[in-house]
Amino acid sequence: MSVFTEIIAGNIPGRFAYADEVCAVFGTHEPIADGHMLVVPRQEVSRFTELPDKTFSHLAVVAQRIGRAQEQAFPGTRAMVIIAGLEVPHVHLHVIPALSEADIQFARARHGLSGEELDAGVERVRGGLRETGCGEFVPASIHSLT
Repeated sequence: MSVFTEIIAGNIPGRFAYADEVCAVFGTHEPIADGHMLVVPRQEVSRFTELPDKTFSHLAVVAQRIGRAQEQAFPGTRAMVIIAGLEVPHVHLHVIPALSEADIQFARARHGLSGEELDAGVERVRGGLRETGCGEFVPASIHSLT
């Protein structure tokens, strides 16, 4: 099982912003920017080219929703999407609020942030989801999918 499958299953702690039957969205523990989210299918697939078309399309729609929430939560930013997937063999889309392309370099990932700092970025995205009409997909608790 991948680390992302373990997070979605609740075996490893996560900070969740969004959940539906196809995917979960949670904050990364080493964000490039506040509000950096990962859109992850529940189905464990290692390459995005192997995803069923319907699943990939759904992930794109969810990434767009997350992007809108980020732009609401972090005024002046623009949501960026990256499909990298080399570090964890489980498809995931990085959705990152940024001001420029320089802001989305993985070398800029911040290490050692406190739980409170990580929670704050995810909570802002959760608020942005509610404000953009996607509140039904925001889990009741930041630390649980239920």
